[in-house]
Order: sequence, then C-alpha cells, then structure tokens
Amino acid sequence: MFRVILINILLFLLPFLVYAAYVVWVKGVAPNRAMAGAPFLWLVIAGLVVLFVGLFTLVEFSGGDRDGSYQPSVLEDGVIKPGGIN
Repeated sequence: MFRVILINILLFLLPFLVYAAYVVWVKGVAPNRAMAGAPFLWLVIAGLVVLFVGLFTLVEFSGGDRDGSYQPSVLEDGVIKPGGIN
C-alpha cells in the first residue's frame, strides 16, 4: 500500500520537479529559489492531470480478465498457491 501511495505522490509532484529543474537548468536560478514566483495553480492542475492519467492507465491496462471470477489463494500440501482472476 505504501508503494501505491508513494507512486501517486510522485506522479502529482512530477510537474513541480520538471518546472524546478527547468528554472535551475535554463534560467540559471539558484536551486533554493527555483520555486519563487512559480505558477502554482498551473502546476497543481498539471499534477492532477498527470496523476489521473497515471491512475487511468493503471486501471485500464492491468489486472485480470474483466469477465473472470476471483479465485482466492489456497493452501495445498503445505504450499500456498496464489489467487487471481481467472
């Protein structure tokens, strides 16, 4: 669960990181002043767009068959066989 939350946070912060890198690299601003005067509203909107596109992509292209049924994990002969959607 922590991994999923971390990925979502990184997806949201990606536009902020790209903007800061651009300001430092191209405009030559000191790294500690990179976010001074930043267009925060546009960065938040871009972050939400990147986050929702990432979540949509994850939901749409991962997982099992939509018409399948869930088979839980089972213990057979002392070995756990993983479950899944079949």
